[in-house]
Order: sequence, then structure tokens, then C-alpha cells
Amino acid sequence: ADAEGKKGGQFYTPRSIVKTLVEMLEPYKGRIYDPCCGSGGMFVQSEKFVKAHEGRIGDIAVYGQESNRTTWRLCKMNLAIRGIDANVQWNNEGSFLNDAHKDLKADFVIANPPFNDSDWKGELLKGDIRWKFGVPPTGNANFAWVQHFIHHLSPTGIAGFVLANGSMSSNTSGEGEIRKNIIEADLVDCMVALPSQLFYNTMIPACLWFVSRDKKNHKFRDRRGEVLFIDVRKMGVMVDRRHRELTDDEVQKIASTYHAWRGEGGKYEDVVGFCMAVKLDEIRKHGHILTPGRYVGAEEVEKDGEPFEEKMARLTGELAGQFKRSRELEGEIGKNLAGLGFKV
Repeated sequence: ADAEGKKGGQFYTPRSIVKTLVEMLEPYKGRIYDPCCGSGGMFVQSEKFVKAHEGRIGDIAVYGQESNRTTWRLCKMNLAIRGIDANVQWNNEGSFLNDAHKDLKADFVIANPPFNDSDWKGELLKGDIRWKFGVPPTGNANFAWVQHFIHHLSPTGIAGFVLANGSMSSNTSGEGEIRKNIIEADLVDCMVALPSQLFYNTMIPACLWFVSRDKKNHKFRDRRGEVLFIDVRKMGVMVDRRHRELTDDEVQKIASTYHAWRGEGGKYEDVVGFCMAVKLDEIRKHGHILTPGRYVGAEEVEKDGEPFEEKMARLTGELAGQFKRSRELEGEIGKNLAGLGFKV
């Protein structure tokens, strides 16, 4: 994935993130859709989930789309060797410009779209039917993806997807207004703040969104007017010098917290620093920002225990040393230029 050099989360989604999405959504039965499906990781993990829970793989129907032809072929092969019957389409325009499943209403949307994509041709789609909550900025596709997912949900469907952290708080180019409209429509079910260093091909911090079309449906308890915030920034173990992953136990803790909150069994309790169920009025007071750290009581910036005075003394000492070295380098550069006949 490092060598692939794709932008954002494109092409490769870490296994622990895919597993978290699937475990939380529980796609036992119905239509599963990923409009930026890459090599099919979301579908493969969904199949594993169904088998692990002794379900029938024939009870799920898979729909996908991919704009990279090589990746699409890899996806088709990935699904074929596992016997997963899938309707995965390719076209080089992508899901925004040429939606291959225009009439699909899915029970589950599971996706990891490219983060902060600025080259999505939004200027060609200003009046699109999908933009019910506001026209996304042409310079960032995050809220185009969110609205594309919502558009393709069935009346009782639920979506789980990865986005860059900026999606939770950005007010740039109308994004804050779109997020506000989605929140006020009571579609946001759960937000999860992820640890850093999970991705192999981007350092952009990420989060998970869960959006539900019908928070009062009979499958779970009535969750209208409420959002669950989960902060797992301190979870995960380092698997090498640069990369972290969530353990299976941590994935289960996150999923079981969500399931208990929505009334599937087990007792839900708010845990300061980890999870908090929050009413819409509280979210309004925070300007419709969805960053879990604001609500669960976690520190926005992790303290290191070093007293302020000591830290300032150390940092100013380091800065003085850097200034001194900078002056030395300026002198050396001046000498070198003078030797070449140029005076500074």
C-alpha cells in the first residue's frame, strides 16, 4: 500500500478498520454497497462476518463500483475466489459522474472514500439530485460522498464509512452547513475518533461515521434525537515503527458499546474519556461539531506530565540553539557565494 501511493484511504483500508465497520454494522442479510470499493476488502470482511455468525452468504447481495480498472479487476478476482456473487461495476468517470447503481437502495453502505479529494469534478454536478443537504464544495468531496451514501440507503438502511477528521468540524465552503443539515435531519447515529498511524498510505487523521435512515426502526431501540460519541484515539498497538492497529478485543469493545447503546443487549453506560450518548441540543450548543473529544470528556491534546515552566525553559533553550546554528549557516552560505563572485 505504501508503494501504491494512492491518495487518502484509496486502494487499501487497514484490516482493523474494515473489521470495526463490519462488526458495528452487522450485515447479516440484505444489500451491501460500496461505491469506491477498491480491491473489495469491505465485501470480503462482510462475508467473513456472515460465516462467523453462522449465517448464509446467499443472504447478502453485494454492489460496488470502482474507477481504477486494475483495482476493479483485483476486486473481481478477490470476490470470485471466495465465491461471493457480486455486481461490481467499472467506469473511469467514478460514482459521482457515472453512478453505476443509480436506483440502488442498500441496507448497508460500507466505504472508505479518498480523503479530501479535490479532483472530483464537482463543478459539473451543481444541481445534482443527491445534494439534498447542500451543494458540496468543488475543492473537497467529503460531503459529496456522505450525501451519495445517504442517497443510496434504503428507508431503514445504515451506513458506516471512513472520513478525514476535518469532516467533523470543518466550516469551509459550506461544509458546516451541510453537516448541520444532516445532523438536524437526525441521520447521524454514531461517531468514532480513531487513533493516528492506522493507515499505510496517509498520515491524515481519520474518523468513522455511522448514518442511519431510521433511528426509530423496530430492530433497535428508538434513538431519535441522540448521537453516540466514541473516542478510541488512545487505543491500538504499534505493529512496526510507523503503523498502529486496533486489536480484536478493542474492535469488540467498540462494537459492543455501540450495540448496547442502540439496544441490542448488554447495558450501556457513559464512560468519561471513552463514550457518551449526547442529545441534539448539546450538539447544537457546540455549533454542530461532531468531534467525539468534545463530548466524551477526553483531552483534545494529550498532556505529557512536564510542568509548563520546565517545558518553556527547555523549548526556548532549543530555540536559542537553532537560532545560533541558523546564523552560522547564513555566514557559511555568504562565504560560499562570495567565493563564487556573488555578494549577499
